[in-house]
Amino acid sequence: MKTALVTGAGRGIGRAIALRLAADGMRVVVHYGRDDESAASVVAEAGRGAFAVRASLPAELDALVAALPPLDVLVNNAGAALPHPIEDVTPEAFDEVFGVNVRAPFFLVQRALPLLRDGGRIVNISSGATRIAMPAGIAYSMTKGALDTFTRTLAQHLGPRGITVNTVAPGVVDTDINAPWLRGNPEAEAAMAARSALGRIGRADDIADVVSFVTSEDARWVTGAWIDATGGAHL
Repeated sequence: MKTALVTGAGRGIGRAIALRLAADGMRVVVHYGRDDESAASVVAEAGRGAFAVRASLPAELDALVAALPPLDVLVNNAGAALPHPIEDVTPEAFDEVFGVNVRAPFFLVQRALPLLRDGGRIVNISSGATRIAMPAGIAYSMTKGALDTFTRTLAQHLGPRGITVNTVAPGVVDTDINAPWLRGNPEAEAAMAARSALGRIGRADDIADVVSFVTSEDARWVTGAWIDATGGAHL
């Protein structure tokens, strides 16, 4: 049985990815930051020997790595948002979002490489914001741009081991993190749906299904790719 680590798997996109990989027959390590109850529910639903590891990233990276078994799949999903224009971004907020979105995945991969089996898969969850101008989230977009570069370079570096590295880039997805401004707000829902060529807001399982593909044997010849999973937003 293959083993996958999904960071930020207690809710939202991470939860959907963890459950989809479990449905694909993998044992899932459910990383989470705060919500014990939510993480426990993911573990219970995933089954197949799934277990949870609580760790604040990047501060408690050592605790996460120490709990890991040998891995076949690593999904860097945990992330932080910073929805502010440049005028409103403080140095502290800048450092925090870069810490979660860039420093944590970089050093998690570095530390996990000895545990990752040859022929394995690394998936970085980026954002469609890296291909458009989004002034209201400039620092956030910068972090995801760094992650995209990480993917391409790491794919080249790990190719000799048969490890593929790909980026999956969601757009607006109906998750708890977006709920305060999206759910129950008909104007916001309509505006976000209109941005998509497919005319709706993304769901967490839309993203999980793409991750399922790039972690599968069917994607063995795909590496260094940036996969748009925005439903054609801003085309």
